[in-house]
Amino acid sequence: MHHDAPWGPLPPRSAFWLLIRFVLTVLLLPLWWALIAVIFLGFIAFGIVAEILTVIPGFEKGFLGLIDKFGDSVAVWPAWCVTFPELRHEGDAAFYRARVDNRIAAWTSKELAAQKAKKAPPPGPHDVAVREYRGVGAGYVIEAARARGWELSHDRPSDPLRVVRLRRLPVTA
Repeated sequence: MHHDAPWGPLPPRSAFWLLIRFVLTVLLLPLWWALIAVIFLGFIAFGIVAEILTVIPGFEKGFLGLIDKFGDSVAVWPAWCVTFPELRHEGDAAFYRARVDNRIAAWTSKELAAQKAKKAPPPGPHDVAVREYRGVGAGYVIEAARARGWELSHDRPSDPLRVVRLRRLPVTA
């Protein structure tokens, strides 16, 4: 296990500020989702109108790149939001341990089912956000993942204070 400070459990947040963030989440998260939907619909509307501009070399590739960058940079669950289970279980290591275990077990079962059916494994990303492991730390994510045949991703670095990125170990036949 990693014993460095960033890989360990994060300290519990203040109950007062957690409650404030929860109330703001209840009020602002629907607006956030509506804004994302409006921007997405704007992309679609512009794409329909801009179909005429596809005669310009590289326009379509650039437009699709813009949509990809937008999709990669906008989080459905922003880092500032606090859900009700997080509010109730702040500092509860067993809750976060179960969250991590359930997430990795679900990925493992999908991978094994694809392997059994001789199909391609489901695509990633296999990222575990800090909201999933806050009470147990990123080190526990790595321990639980290794026990099920996963390891840290080599092509996308992990930041233990934000996200742990995993990849499935190659299966030896």
